[in-house]
Order: sequence, then structure tokens, then C-alpha cells
Amino acid sequence: MPHPRRKPPLPTAGLLPRVLMFAGTLGCVLAGVLLPAQERFPKHSPEQAFGVVKVYDAQSSALRTPAEDWSAAADRVKEDPGWKSWLAERKQDVDEWKTEPRDRAEYVAGWWHDFVDADNGAFLTWTPNPPKGVTPKVFGGWVYGLRSRNGKMMLEAARLWRLTGDRQYFDWAASQLDFYAENYANWPLQTEKATARLMHQSLDDATMLVSFVEAARLLDTGLHGSPPLLTAERRRLWIDKLFLPMAALLDESFKRVHNIACWHRTAQGMVAIYADDASLWRRAIDGPFGVRQQVREGITSDYFWLEQSLGYNRYVVSALLPLFEFAALNGKLSEIRHEAAIVENLMLAPLVIRFPDGRVPTPADTTGIGQRVPDRAMLAAARRVFPTTIGNAADQTARNWGTLLDPSVASIQYVESLSLPEVVSRSFESSRFALLKHDGWQVFFHYGQLDRSHAQEEALSYEAYYHSTDVTHDAGTVGYGSPLHRGYYTKAAAHNVPVVDLQGQSGWDPGTLLAFDAAQPSITASQPNYRPGVSAERTVSIENGSLVERTKITVTDASLQPATSHRLGLILNLQGSVEPPPDTVSLAEAPFAYWIDARSWQSPASTQIPAQIGGRSFQIAVEAPGPMRIVKATVPDAPPARRQALYVEVTGREAEFRVSWKPE
Repeated sequence: MPHPRRKPPLPTAGLLPRVLMFAGTLGCVLAGVLLPAQERFPKHSPEQAFGVVKVYDAQSSALRTPAEDWSAAADRVKEDPGWKSWLAERKQDVDEWKTEPRDRAEYVAGWWHDFVDADNGAFLTWTPNPPKGVTPKVFGGWVYGLRSRNGKMMLEAARLWRLTGDRQYFDWAASQLDFYAENYANWPLQTEKATARLMHQSLDDATMLVSFVEAARLLDTGLHGSPPLLTAERRRLWIDKLFLPMAALLDESFKRVHNIACWHRTAQGMVAIYADDASLWRRAIDGPFGVRQQVREGITSDYFWLEQSLGYNRYVVSALLPLFEFAALNGKLSEIRHEAAIVENLMLAPLVIRFPDGRVPTPADTTGIGQRVPDRAMLAAARRVFPTTIGNAADQTARNWGTLLDPSVASIQYVESLSLPEVVSRSFESSRFALLKHDGWQVFFHYGQLDRSHAQEEALSYEAYYHSTDVTHDAGTVGYGSPLHRGYYTKAAAHNVPVVDLQGQSGWDPGTLLAFDAAQPSITASQPNYRPGVSAERTVSIENGSLVERTKITVTDASLQPATSHRLGLILNLQGSVEPPPDTVSLAEAPFAYWIDARSWQSPASTQIPAQIGGRSFQIAVEAPGPMRIVKATVPDAPPARRQALYVEVTGREAEFRVSWKPE
């Protein structure tokens, strides 16, 4: 039965797709033809999506205005032994931190991703003591850790002041804002990652500014009817020398739709509310790359973030949530209500592509592969604005500032098995994903990218589970400062992809969805511009209990050298071990960087390779248009783990491979 064809949402050859991808709602002219303005990712009735998880109020709203009852909170910490103990721990943490000056004017912040082990890329363990004998980059990463922690402790002290009225916490938190206001203009302007001054990159400036403004709001409050301790002059000093200059500098970078830009806009929006600056508010919300544009063009119709890493779904929610809470507490949530409803769906969308053990796929360059759903911590943290059955239940017994000020009340009996959306075969065309589920298999297929940001050489790659067995997954990446990030984890060798002359995808491309069939689970997609002069097409299907992939590689440019034939191949990463034939040959040099213990053998056009994966036996059958060279090696997985991989190669200008994973 032929696959039903559907027209792809965008052409995907040559220059046209790139123009369309960035045209947005403005429209553009290409070759004299006017392209009509249209919404790239339409999202209809967002408050009704994922309704099985949401908690609606009497007006059928999925959004909520958070409460903030400090008097009731003070009573709780006096009367409840658990809360009393919790408060004592908070005080101890802040008291220990503020015993000595932590941040210093001479410290220049670096990049957190440089605070890594030079050998394996893993993050180092941060301690409050300045490290000795490290490179300037590593030390700069340590300063980032210090300064960001100081900002968090400052906010914690402001909360303690608001709760207890203990003047020492007011004085210390205010002194930290004084310190940053007095020194901000003296720190060097840093431009390596994006324009920043307090930190090494603008993202970290923005997150610090969020803490600054929230702390200032709490300090700018009188207790029990008394006037605020914060004077108008001191308040103005913070606004004029710290908040507004930081907000202005955030306009100098990430002038695009991007996860970091969301933090920029949140910080600016909060400053605008605190400083009562209407012009800054309009710029943060409605200006170019403001909140509305970030949500409209950065979130797909399937409610995934366009940079594709599912970690950025959570990250963008974390970025915009402080703005929604701050706006709600100040009576301005109604102005960004539509955007808030869409962002709630961004938080919930990964539920529909979860693997049987709750892990979600790892497209793009998320660090690590440990993200699982439901993300109770995220849902609980967001439930004051985005109430859900899971978040309300998770936060009922938690002790944190949110539950102290605004206790969770589960409006319905929470039963997880009834409260999670069902995982089914589905095409997420606007996100360039698809999911197949049948006969115990669940396969996530990633066939194209929507943006260059965080893209890896992984178009046409797939991840798969058989029942609860993790058969093959995307290993994500390591700290961006590690050489393994650019040298391995973003490269083709780390993914289940086609290669030509040992090279994977060049750049990024949305690809073309050619066919999708949920009933006879199968998907076909192509990358017409996989590499210069090379096209690739892959069909992934579930047939008779086996996962099957068919891949076609074609050298389309006759002038591409060598003129006669090329090395055409596939890479297969697996979470287990394979049993090669006895006549393998040890290789002095593996075909890809960071592959070790490589052994090679020759095979006819069809072969069976036994494998043990997760305690199950599989037969990996490989067919090709001629004799094959096969290489098995031990390769990096999510660190510090390693796994095995296969490389299958033939020669020619065109090749069609068939690979099946058959459980025994």
C-alpha cells in the first residue's frame, strides 16, 4: 500500500526555504514574486490544548493569578514544625553566605561552559573557594558560579526580610544591590558570546537582573503598615545605575528569535514594571524580538521550541515564567495572556513524545539525556500561573517559597495514569519530528531543523525503544567549552545518520516530509541538500515486529570529486554490544574521531549481526547494493558512559541501504 502523500508546509530546495523560514509575518519578495505574509506557526485555542493535564477555573481559564500572603506565611512558620525547620535552613544558608564579602569588584565573570574537565568535558564541582592553578577560562567559569550564587542569596535574604522583618537581611540584600550598582559601569564590556558587562554573556546578565528586580520589589515594601525602609534616593540609584543600564545593554545582542532573547525580554519587562517605564514595557513586549514575536515565531504549532532541543522547552518556560508571575502580581498579566497560554503548552508538549520510561528524545544539543516527563519540579514551580493536576499534586507537600506564600490546592483527585496524554503515532510536521508507536516499538524520527541555533549533524536520525528497552538514543552533548562538543557530539558520528566520504549533514535544513502513515506506521522524509551535491532520503517503519529503516544516498552533482565513486555509508549507535564475525581486523585508525577499539570486516550485500541490548537479543540485518565494509567501535555516549557503534560502507555515486532491528 503506497504511503499517502501530503504537501510539505514549505519548499525545501535551494534558497527558497531559507527565505521563507525567516520571512515570518512580514512577507518578502523573491525573484520578483510577492510572497504573502502568513503566520509561520499558527496556534489555535491554546488554552484548550493538553486539557487532560490542566486545571481550569470557573471561567474556563487555564491561567491563574498567584497569591502572595506574607501574613499567613509568617503564621505557618511559627505554628508548623516542618515550616519552622525549613525557615531555619534558609536562614542558615544565607547567614553562612553573608559572613564575608563574596563577590569582588576585581572579579571578571567567565562562561559557565568553560568550567569543565579538559579530558572528558564533564562539569567540575564548584566550591566557594577560588580554585588554584587553573586556566583563566576555568577561573572565569568559577566567578560565574560565585556571582550567580550571590544573586540568588541576595534574593533569598530579601525574602527573609519580607517574611521575618529581621533588619539584617534587608541591610545585606540592599548592600549587594548597592555593590552592583556602584561597580556595574566599571566591569569590562564583554562581547565574545554576546554583549554583557556584569557577566560573560548577556543571558547571565539577564538572569541576574531578574533576581535584582525581584529582590528590589521585596525590599521596597513597608511591614505592618510602616513606610518602606528603602529610600526614594536609593531606589532611584538602583534603577538609574543598574536596572536601566542593564536593560538597555540587553538590546545589543540576540536580535532574533532565540531562547536567550526570552530571558532578555523577561528582565526588561520586569524592570519596566518596577520602574514604571511604559516605553521599556512596549519594547520588551511588542518591540522587534519582543515577547509576542518570540512566542509567535519561536514556538511551533505542535508547541515545541524551534531550536528543537527539548531542554529548551523547559528553559524558555523558565525564562518567561518570572515575567508572567511578576506581571500577574502587578495587574498586567491580561496584557500578555495569549502568550502565557501558549507558553504553558510549551511546558506540556514533551508529554506526548515520552518514551516508556519517561525519558524524552534528545534532538539538537541538549547536555545529557536525563530529561524525563512529567517534569514534576517544573510543573510544580509553574503551577501558581499554570495550574496542572500534576503540578498541584507535586507541590502539595513541598516546602518552598511558592507553597509558603500560595499553598497548592489540588482541585481534582490526581491519578497519573488518567492525567497524562496518550502517546500515539503522530507527525509533528511544524517541528520536523515524527513519532511511530506499534508492536512494542516506539521510534522518534528527527528529519530536519528549523534554525541553525543548536543544530547538530543529525537530520534523518532516529531514537528507538522496544518496550522498556532503550535500543538507540541520541547522546546529547557535553559542556560547550569541551572540545568533544564541536569535535564529536555535534558531528554525524554521534548519530544514526547517512554519511558521504565520512561526512554528515552540512549546515542545517528543514528537510521535506514526503509521507506519513500512522495506521501502517511509517514515515518518509528527505534532505535534498544534505551536503553540497548530495541528497539523502530515509523511510522509517515498523514491520512485522521489526524496526526498519531504508536510506537512499545520491551524489547529485556530477562534478563532485572523486568523479567515479564515493564512500557512502550509515552510522548506527546502539545501547548494547554486537557480535562481529571472527575474521575481523583491528584498525590502527578508526573512521571517526573519538572512536576506539575499532575492528573491521568485509561482508556480502546482505548480513545479520547479532546484538545484545538491555538484556534482549536482537538481529541487526543490513542490506546494501554490493559488498560492504563494516566497522565496529567503542564510542562516547552521554559522559562518562560509552557504547558501541557500527559503520556500514559501500562505494558508488548512489546507494540504498536497508537496516532492520529484529528482537528475538
